[in-house]
Amino acid sequence: MEVETETAHALADTDINWDRLDKTRFHIIGAMLFTIQSALLHPTAVVKTRMQVADPGLSQVRGIVVFRHILKHDGLPGIFRGFGTSAIGSVPGRVLALTSLEVSKDMMLRYTEGLKFPEATRVGIANGVAGMLSNIVSSVYYVPLDVICQRLMVQGLPRTTACSGPFDVIRKVVKIEGLRGLYRGFGLTAVTQSPASALWWGAYASAQHLIWRSLGYTEETRKKPSHAEMVTVQATAGMVAGACSSVITTPIDTVKTRLQVMDNYGVGRPSVMKTTKALLHEDGWMGFYRGFGPRFLNMSLYGTTMIVTYELIKRLSIKQA
Repeated sequence: MEVETETAHALADTDINWDRLDKTRFHIIGAMLFTIQSALLHPTAVVKTRMQVADPGLSQVRGIVVFRHILKHDGLPGIFRGFGTSAIGSVPGRVLALTSLEVSKDMMLRYTEGLKFPEATRVGIANGVAGMLSNIVSSVYYVPLDVICQRLMVQGLPRTTACSGPFDVIRKVVKIEGLRGLYRGFGLTAVTQSPASALWWGAYASAQHLIWRSLGYTEETRKKPSHAEMVTVQATAGMVAGACSSVITTPIDTVKTRLQVMDNYGVGRPSVMKTTKALLHEDGWMGFYRGFGPRFLNMSLYGTTMIVTYELIKRLSIKQA
């Protein structure tokens, strides 16, 4: 029992609780570092989105071909379409998401403290619940931003509305559909992405636990992992979590993306059913995995860089004595 406590404590040192953070520094540093991370991964999001919305003949083209096509015809600005709007618009959303994540996780850790769970299980449950609650809260802000950014990403493609910028997107969507037009796919996002977020954090915690064991951190181990080991394990676990999540959530993401950006599915407002039927008619069941390659790459890299960046932000934001 003593050994188990030592091991749990050693791994717990990698997690910094909400009450130990300087909140202002946490959000300022987080805004800067996550914006840099988003810039590095934005091209994969553009390629993925355009593949999901493309005509049937182009939907099976490899991601690298789509990437080269965008570079050839639109240059660097083409693979960064929508980034300015995303970068600026995401700042309030990140404050909301990170705050709700950390507060929820801190509350769950306290509520489960008296339960007779192994430490890895307790931390995994707390992270999973926190990830789900954070996603539900932040979806209220992020879904309209997602609609705007994705419409900018697919400018020039058939069956999309031409817009000159983010405010033009808002004006045209609201004019035709009202404010609800900015919340296309909100129900689908809240219902599916919230469990997916819980899955991501759960997979991350499970992967991290398995990796620690594979490195020899068993019940008999008292030695604490080094800083390099912590970063390596967190990065690897984040990549595994992102990869697992992309395999499970890509079909829903394809439907959601098309629902948010395409406008000509017949009479009336686009719906999940209309979008699903059109996708099945065009490509069959494989159509739900349009853009899977870029999304797999995006989520794997995002999982790796996000968790390393996130843990770095927390270490840099510890309250000074």
